[in-house]
Amino acid sequence: MAPPAPPDPNLVLLGEFGRAHGLNGEIRLKSYTGDPLAIAGYGPLMTSDNRTLTLSAVRTAPGSSPDILIARVKDIGSRSAAETLNRVALFIPRDRLAEPEDDDEVYAADLVGTTAVDEAGNVVGTVVAVPNYGGGDLLELKPATGGATALLPFTKAFVPVLDVPQRRVTVVLPEDFFAPVGEKPADDPG
Repeated sequence: MAPPAPPDPNLVLLGEFGRAHGLNGEIRLKSYTGDPLAIAGYGPLMTSDNRTLTLSAVRTAPGSSPDILIARVKDIGSRSAAETLNRVALFIPRDRLAEPEDDDEVYAADLVGTTAVDEAGNVVGTVVAVPNYGGGDLLELKPATGGATALLPFTKAFVPVLDVPQRRVTVVLPEDFFAPVGEKPADDPG
């Protein structure tokens, strides 16, 4: 499932609350920051309904996913209060983020909505999300001709040029990238 879009283009998504954890107001938190625990260092965070929440403590949740945390939120002290935060996304204004240190470093939020072109400059689609399912970042592209989106590895081999100021990325697509999924072969065990 793709992360929620910010309610304002000047906001950047940092995380999203999940279900309550325990009885004392702790809650699960999916962090979208490079260092998941760093989400607690950004100070007050905004919600899409203009509330301000402050994380008072975070720790990595049990399990194998380092971006899932257990969080304490200031003034949330019961399970029922934590349950009201389920699916609430956390944002900060873009100007509170440091600028990327080099040309190959970008914020995922800056890629959403960019135009994807091939090496000849022909528009092939639009970046609609930058998911990461554990194997690295991907670009989810919606084809310019319409139809279903497709996922492209976000690597130099497939995305050789980023032009964030022009809101454009150059992509190298496999020949059948946007082809509809065909029928399974009869001998496919899956």
